[in-house]
Amino acid sequence: MKILVTGAAGFIGFHTVLRLLEQGHEVVGLDNINDYYDVRVKYGRLARTGIEAVAIVQDALVVSSLDPRYRFVRMDLENGEGLMELFAAERFDRVMHYAAQAGVRYSLTNPHAYMQANFVAFLNLLEACRHHPVAHFAFASSSSVYGLNQAMPFSVRHNVDHPISLYAASKKSNELMAHTYSYLYGLPCTGLRFFTVYGPWGRPDMALFLFTKAILEGRPIDVFNNGQMRRDFTYVDDIVEGVLRVIFKAPTGNTEWNGAEPDPSSSPAPWRVYNIGNSNQVELMEFIEALEETLGTKAKKNFLPLQPGDVPATWADTSDLERDMGYRPNTPVREGIRRFVEWYREFYTV
Repeated sequence: MKILVTGAAGFIGFHTVLRLLEQGHEVVGLDNINDYYDVRVKYGRLARTGIEAVAIVQDALVVSSLDPRYRFVRMDLENGEGLMELFAAERFDRVMHYAAQAGVRYSLTNPHAYMQANFVAFLNLLEACRHHPVAHFAFASSSSVYGLNQAMPFSVRHNVDHPISLYAASKKSNELMAHTYSYLYGLPCTGLRFFTVYGPWGRPDMALFLFTKAILEGRPIDVFNNGQMRRDFTYVDDIVEGVLRVIFKAPTGNTEWNGAEPDPSSSPAPWRVYNIGNSNQVELMEFIEALEETLGTKAKKNFLPLQPGDVPATWADTSDLERDMGYRPNTPVREGIRRFVEWYREFYTV
């Protein structure tokens, strides 16, 4: 199949491109390569997919890869006209949408960045899929949509109307926008709520990357909520496996859906949401201890209060994913940390 992967220079997008190519699909990757974090990591990811950094110099430039099944397009998704032209030319079978302005804390200081990247860009993609129909539009949502909800584990049947960051609100909005297009135009859509993704080639603004860098440089690490945090850490390969199972199984309308008692996870339209997480809470201090053991170095800790926009705990109920896709993530945290550290040492010593 021909598949568009947005955010192809990003963390999960890059891993997804590699897996799709391994499976023999034709892939077009799209990314604007913004400078939200160190672009060297983004160019490093692209290099692994056969894209030379020196060739990526201008907007909307299509770059061929060393792999004949892969092409890369540098483009802002806010460019609605350019996106329509791309869809008209390529005729994609499926779309996996990762590109977004990430980061909970960044949304507190730079809210306008989220309006363009997470709202306008998403609308442009929906319009492109509407006018150039695809068999399935899947997109990255986030566990942050659960907001003030304290019922554990987080279920796709829980209410998610109380986000506590603009980032979370943008992801909830994406789910609603996708449902609208699914209902009005029959566009099959699936939202995937990811839970604290980590692993090789991870984002430099995420905790594991920040902790590893600081410990190796002998600097203290910031430990928020005085270490009283619990996260459902999910290894990137597990996320991608879940994504691939979902993208090739487009949703159909739920014939048992009842408007008097509406199920938030499905619809009479071809629309669904799933959690993809490890279904296992890990204490932040346990996570740090595992990293210290892997690095062979104790961390200096700077304990701080809970930050605005953060939630103290996450925990995924993945029963729907297991039922419909026959899959449940299962990589142990210590193994995932070991693989990340191996990559980090190699990447930053080259």
